[in-house]
Amino acid sequence: MSQYTAYLAAATLSLSIVTAPVLASDTAKKELTVYTYDSFVSDWGMGPLIKPTFEEQCGCTLNLVGMDDAVAMLQRLKLEGASTKADLVLGLDLNLVDDAKQTGLFAKHIVDTSKLEMPIEWQDDTFVPFDYGYFAFVYNTELMPNPPKSLDELVNAGPELKIIIQDPRSSTPGLGLLLWMKAVYGDQADAAWAKLSDNILTTTKGWSEAYFSLFLAGEAPMVLSYSTSPAYHMAVEGTDQYQAAVFEEGHYLQVEVAAKLKASKNSQLADEFLNFMVSENFQKHLPLSNVMYPVNTPAEMPEAYGKLIKPTQVLQLDTAQINQNRKQWVSDWLNVMTQ
Repeated sequence: MSQYTAYLAAATLSLSIVTAPVLASDTAKKELTVYTYDSFVSDWGMGPLIKPTFEEQCGCTLNLVGMDDAVAMLQRLKLEGASTKADLVLGLDLNLVDDAKQTGLFAKHIVDTSKLEMPIEWQDDTFVPFDYGYFAFVYNTELMPNPPKSLDELVNAGPELKIIIQDPRSSTPGLGLLLWMKAVYGDQADAAWAKLSDNILTTTKGWSEAYFSLFLAGEAPMVLSYSTSPAYHMAVEGTDQYQAAVFEEGHYLQVEVAAKLKASKNSQLADEFLNFMVSENFQKHLPLSNVMYPVNTPAEMPEAYGKLIKPTQVLQLDTAQINQNRKQWVSDWLNVMTQ
């Protein structure tokens, strides 16, 4: 090998050593990692529908990491802290927003939320809403032709009426019911829980087990879910067997949100996703995939949504109040349930 050839070989090797990390770094910047909940990434969820559309738009890889629930997502982020690999989290809800803000892990967004269609006014510089709904008890009309017409009627129904609920420590709907009871009964919530406990067939860790594994299998005539749940059965399965009971006290609101992490190395890509999230290409899939109300109504909404119950009153507690009292309220709930 001549000195010239040896020089070229050494220079080439040197160049490859210098440039390889840069190329690898450039490639890494083109992957957006999103923490979300399991149902979002499931075969029947939103993930498979929006993933190819966004990847084509951004020229990147969208890495969706599924977890049990919003509560589990926030717990994992707290454990990982600034070392998290997540660029963005999708699926926290309004009841966890204040707790999430206290972590200091989230960055401000640049999305214009002023024209979003929601039952409440939204002003938040960190969290971007993407859908909303109302907690409700869904019932099997064949097993229960005359459902309770109020939360109080359910609480006082007697042990012959069996329901399935979820644990507020691990489930978003479970926490929603805890807050719903607190919004209606206030300081008397523990006494109401004591009565309702006789009706509870079982308390599951998450929504999927309660709804799919137990309720749809006929284990109980009623389950804690969402007012929008019947839309899927009507639109996709062609059955009105499952309906949501409208309660005269009103229904507790859930708003699902997303936010980017301060630790993200792909902040610009995260901003692009958040803007995509409130666009038609994302929002049009929500009604029958996430089975929730979109915040930006698509051109075509399923006819079934016109048949859903409409809450007489939208119930909501202050997010700071929730964050301040949640642990105590959950502890009080647990004491009642274990007596």
